[in-house]
Amino acid sequence: MTMDRNMRADGKLAAGPLRQMAETAREHESRGYAGLWTSESQHDPFLPLVAAAQATRRLELGTAIAVAFARSPMTLAYTAWDLQRYTEGRFTLGLGSQVKAHIERRFSMPWSRPAARMREMVSAVRAIWDSWQDGSKLSFEGDFYRHTLMTPFFSPGPLRTPAPKIVIAAVGEAMCRVAGEVCDGILLHGFTTERYIREVTLPTVREGQEKAGRSDLPFEVVGLPLTATGTTEESLAAAVSAVRQQIAFYASTPAYRGVLELHGWGELGDELHALSRGDDPEKWTKMGDAVDDEVLNTFAVVGAPDEIALVLSERFGDLVTRFQFYAPYEHDLDVWTPALEHFAQASA
Repeated sequence: MTMDRNMRADGKLAAGPLRQMAETAREHESRGYAGLWTSESQHDPFLPLVAAAQATRRLELGTAIAVAFARSPMTLAYTAWDLQRYTEGRFTLGLGSQVKAHIERRFSMPWSRPAARMREMVSAVRAIWDSWQDGSKLSFEGDFYRHTLMTPFFSPGPLRTPAPKIVIAAVGEAMCRVAGEVCDGILLHGFTTERYIREVTLPTVREGQEKAGRSDLPFEVVGLPLTATGTTEESLAAAVSAVRQQIAFYASTPAYRGVLELHGWGELGDELHALSRGDDPEKWTKMGDAVDDEVLNTFAVVGAPDEIALVLSERFGDLVTRFQFYAPYEHDLDVWTPALEHFAQASA
């Protein structure tokens, strides 16, 4: 695994009016951010990137994430290819699997063996791109997807830039192996720790890389560290409270229990899961209160704006190549200025 040890800071681009999204992108570029990511929840993740691409010249742009199994490899291939052309080579296709209930009941799409399906989807997208780039015959046949027809009329033709990078969101070991086997990077979940990344996530990614003979290729590790900061005692306290509740929300989910168990906090997960299923209107506050300072400071970076950069560097500097501040509370962009200046100087 070849990694860039200078962490780059990215921002988030939310959907909104075109003019507003363009202005957000320009502001992030002027402030020194390396990239902007969109996500898929209430809005399409791809459309905002068109506005951002037109308004910027340097920012890298990507989806973190687009729901892979809500689409076919062909639809993903077209959209990503176009965005790579629109951005002149600045686009990264970030994919996530979502969960069975949403794929089957919200998107009305098939669900089975998510890690195997993701591996094949990424491979199918790359096969389609290869046919467009060099005119080779499209002949992809797998267990989940089959693409064997591509005529010149439907081919967008080659790019003048490399194909988009593909990164996937992964928490479980099976999906981490897929990231290593077929992807250009991994999107880390916000509910993780330095120890879990170091002892579980990256070793599993390396297993996938070694299996596929990709150990020497560049690989992005995109972090999403929970970060609590504020310019006053009151704003910092509010940020800490919000982050405690976010940790509690994730810790109540059985799918993320492995992270807790690595630290010996499995019983906390049971307690929070039970609280989350109750009808107490104050349950989220009570769940946040159950997250003590040790758990808080293990899962989150906490401190004044001029302190968090050093903590981020010490904790993740040899683990991630880029990151986005995960701040589940209202804040002004100015709060990140000291950290951005730190990372800009470090990479100069």
